[in-house]
This record gives sequence, structure tokens and C-alpha cells, in this order.
Amino acid sequence: MSSLLRILMYCALLLCVVPGTALAAETIKFALIEPLSGPFANIGNNGMRSFIAEFDRINARGGVLGRSFELVPFDNKSNPQESALQVQAAINRDIRFILQAAGSNNGHAVSEAVAKYNARNPDRPVLYLNFGALDPALTVEKCHFWHFRFVPHGHMIMAALTDAVARDPAIKRVYLIDQDYVWGRSVAADAREMITAKRPDIQIVGDDLHPIGKVKDFAPYVVKVKSARADAIVTGNWGSDLALLIKATKESELKVQVYAPLAGLQGAPASIGDAGANRVRAALFWHANLNPNPMLSAAQAFKAKYKEDWNWLPTNLLPNMVAAAMANAGSVDPRAVAVALEGMRYSGPTGEVWMRPEDHQLMMPIYETVFLRAGEPGVKYDAEDTGLGWKTEGKLDTQNNIPPVACTVQRP
Repeated sequence: MSSLLRILMYCALLLCVVPGTALAAETIKFALIEPLSGPFANIGNNGMRSFIAEFDRINARGGVLGRSFELVPFDNKSNPQESALQVQAAINRDIRFILQAAGSNNGHAVSEAVAKYNARNPDRPVLYLNFGALDPALTVEKCHFWHFRFVPHGHMIMAALTDAVARDPAIKRVYLIDQDYVWGRSVAADAREMITAKRPDIQIVGDDLHPIGKVKDFAPYVVKVKSARADAIVTGNWGSDLALLIKATKESELKVQVYAPLAGLQGAPASIGDAGANRVRAALFWHANLNPNPMLSAAQAFKAKYKEDWNWLPTNLLPNMVAAAMANAGSVDPRAVAVALEGMRYSGPTGEVWMRPEDHQLMMPIYETVFLRAGEPGVKYDAEDTGLGWKTEGKLDTQNNIPPVACTVQRP
């Protein structure tokens, strides 16, 4: 055989091998549809970096089925219409896994867009992986096969928070302040119902809804709280709306207890600061002062790299559970992954979690916490360099916080 012929045969072999190699190395893409600009951008960008960190850990272990995870961010500007458009933009890039969290209004838009697309395109479905849109309706009235929620929904979170309210005998009068959209209205309704059931002696002395992300000064609301002689505020506010509300209570020297389930989100501890010492309480899925705490070293590495806290456990649970589902299914097809996720039990950093097959709602522990100065018993680590950190006051275990099945998904 001539040298020329050998070279030609070798080149032909390369042409056969290289395309196959490239295909095997193709990444598994996830679209992150979050507010990456605007008033809630700090939360969206923190979530993006949290996923990148977890994807890096998964990829360092060899990825899934010989392929790596890749995050592709899309900015929805915290707008439902933009969220739906970004779902289509992701689909146009052949991305079949959609991640979203910030804002239940955006969650509903993503869920509806995914369901409608899949109904029209049954051979190329996409999957909505929800890591933070908390409106209960998403896995209650509006559950569907193509949506999985990797976080407790609002009723489950408020069960924990109202337990904390009910434990304090000094609280007799509660004022509700919430964002005027599906999540805020759900929090207000749950607070009324659950506090009344657990502590009939507590009066709800005010109930205000305000436009989400629009109020720049909460002083008028604080004046109303003072006038109502409230002992505590219960608020589902998050992002800048929570930060500005806490700021207004500080400036007015209002000394009420503040029960804010989402006070642990990115930016909130720094905004709360000293004003929240021993008077702000949150319902958290993880915090740095848990003991034992297998996520602590990863959280500290995240802080060293990005100069901000890691705080949202679903960004750990979701990719690892999806990776396990893909491995179990031997496939990255969204339908096969969905079937493998149904009923999955996963040993997470805070204990076992369970994806209920009927409605695709995750069951997991919730910690009732208080914001205290670092150095006090149980508070070794602070949050966001504030000198204050979270301490567990109570815990609602998974088995004690399983809501009744109200919706059953239909497999396509």
C-alpha cells in the first residue's frame, strides 16, 4: 500500500470519527429565564452563578451520560410577557430544559408557554424546572406533566412561618403587607387563615397590597402599622420591596417583629442589617449555621469566588436530581427525564427530599430562623458580611408538611 493511500485512508477514518466525537461531547443545555436586569437583577444573577457553580461540580465528576451541563441565560426583565418570549427564544436554540424562579407571575407565564408548545410539538417537548416560583396554584390548580417544582410552595412555607408567629405569646396584633400579585396575595390569604387557626387570639389589624417593584418609599405603610399598634408584620415581600420595607421600619424606629419568609434571599440580609437583629424571622431551606452542614464548604468556595453568598438550596437539588434522572433513564429526552423524576427520593444536604409523582411538587424540610448577631449561640457565620446570621428556632420536617394532593398530572 502506497504512503499516499495510507494517508487518504487515515483521513477518511478521521472524517468518520470526528463527527461522532463531537456529538458525544455536545453539552446538555439549560435555559435560565430570570431577571438579569432591573430591580430584581441581584437575585437573578445570584441564581445564575449558583447554577454555574453546581454545573461545574457535576461536570467535574464526569457530567451525565458522557455529556456536560451548560447554562444559557435569558433576561426576562421580571416581566411575564418577556418570560414567554424568552421561552420561545430558548426553544428556537433547541434548548429543552427551562429553569425559572423569580416571580410567580413569570412562573405562570413560563408554565403556560411550555404546556402550549408541547401540545403543538409532542415530538420535541421541553421541560419547565421551577426552582423558586412559589404560588401554590402551579402544582395545585394548574399542575401539568411538563412542570416540576424543586422548592416548597407557598402554603408549605407559610405553615412553617405561621408556626413561628404562633410560638410568640407577645404577638397579639399582626399587620400584613404584600406585593400585589399571585405570590403576595397567596401569602396574605395563608397568613390570615393559618394564624387564625393556630392563634385565634391574634388580630389581623391591617392588610395592604402594593405594586411589585414600584414602591420607592414604604414610610406611608409603616405609619399605618404604627397607627394599628401592630406587634408584628407578616410579609411575603422579596428583593428590593423587602429591603425598602425594612429600611422604612428602621428609619421610623418601628420595633415590631417582621416575619418575612424570603428574607434570606440575595441582598435582603445586607439591606436589613442591624435593624433586623433579633426581630426578623424567615423560613429558609438552608443557612450557613446548620449543624451538620455538608454544603458549607461549597458555599464558602462560592463566596470566595463570586464575593456574594450562596443561599438557595434548590440550585443544588435541581441539577443533581435532574442528573440522577437522566442517568436512571439513560436518556436526556425531556419526557424520559420527567418520568424518572416522578417519585424520586434524593438524599440532599438537609436530608431526604421527595418529588411527589401526582403533582410534581417537591417535599423537603423548612427551617424557622431568626436573624442574630454573629457570635451568639448557634450563629457562627454571618450573612452577606453584615455581622448577623441566621439561627434555627424550629424545623418543619418533610413528613410533617405534606399538603393533600389537589391536582394529578396526566402523562401525555
